[in-house]
Amino acid sequence: MNVPTGGGAFLRIESVSKSFGEFRAVDQVSLDVTRGEIFALLGSSGCGKSTLLRMLAGFELPSSGRIVLNGVDLAGMPPYERPVNMMFQSYALFPHLTVWDNVAFGLRRDKLPKAEIASRVDEMLRLVQLTQFAKRKPHQLSGGQQQRVALARSLAKRPQLLLLDEPLGALDRKLREDTQVELVNIIQQVGVTCVMVTHDQEEAMTMASRMAVMSEGRFLQVGSPADIYESPATRFVADFIGNVNLMEGKVVVDEADHAEIECADVVHRVDHGITGFEGQPVVVAVRPEKIQLRTDPPDDERNRVQGVVKALSYFGGYTLYHLELPSGATLKVNVENATRHREGAPVAGDRVWAYWLPTAQVVLKN
Repeated sequence: MNVPTGGGAFLRIESVSKSFGEFRAVDQVSLDVTRGEIFALLGSSGCGKSTLLRMLAGFELPSSGRIVLNGVDLAGMPPYERPVNMMFQSYALFPHLTVWDNVAFGLRRDKLPKAEIASRVDEMLRLVQLTQFAKRKPHQLSGGQQQRVALARSLAKRPQLLLLDEPLGALDRKLREDTQVELVNIIQQVGVTCVMVTHDQEEAMTMASRMAVMSEGRFLQVGSPADIYESPATRFVADFIGNVNLMEGKVVVDEADHAEIECADVVHRVDHGITGFEGQPVVVAVRPEKIQLRTDPPDDERNRVQGVVKALSYFGGYTLYHLELPSGATLKVNVENATRHREGAPVAGDRVWAYWLPTAQVVLKN
């Protein structure tokens, strides 16, 4: 029998590893998730995020480490006994059953009283706003409606932990964007703790209160979306989350209140020390939206570089410029389209100056 083991976190993953033969899919990961939190595991295919999710569900057993949910060690507990429910990317709805019967399926298997089943199913359909579709079959619904049926079925059993495996991956981009906020609202209304897996950074940043960036079975950084975007811990994280310019260089000044890094095309000045040493190789990361363009050179010779517009892409809210720098490197710059007609905006072939504030960069030592 599993008994509570204590501890403050609602979900605690302690030094969990999973190996398949000689291949280690998950490598010594530890994580605390608080009650009611929506936590995202983010990474590219093969990074170990789905394997970790399957261990939470009980479909895979850890090779080492342990998983504790609400004070109970889940070791040896089969999936059907865990207070956990998982919603798959494919939704896995039964095509021959109505929406109502799909939501009721797990409750019937648990042999709940008929009145309670009816009450819970009706409650879930109201929650996901599908009451009027109760008698339809899955093929008569849109992709977004099918996704909500799958969510209602997952929540009907009132799990302590909800697992979402690429929950919006089957939807087209516009519907996915619309559904992200809707899904978060439903999860928060229920108050269930949620761990989701996604390779879509926008999805993770929109839906999760915190997230972990995974690569090769390890957590590279855990934090809020804003922390990870604005203060990436590694070059991989900076490059994986959002658009970024990465410039290799060496430290030439490192004082308590500022540092200077010399790169091929520019000398960066940052408004804080980096506790490095003179000559140390580093990488400077600058997000495209932190950079501004002008035709005349800025006064400060640092944090500026001249380049030629080689390409530009219009995205409605902003235009993405690709500047060719003297070294041949490319600098990406986002310029907000604040007005409908941007008179005098740079065009291909123009020579322009790019510049940024000393608070714009992140200096990475790896």
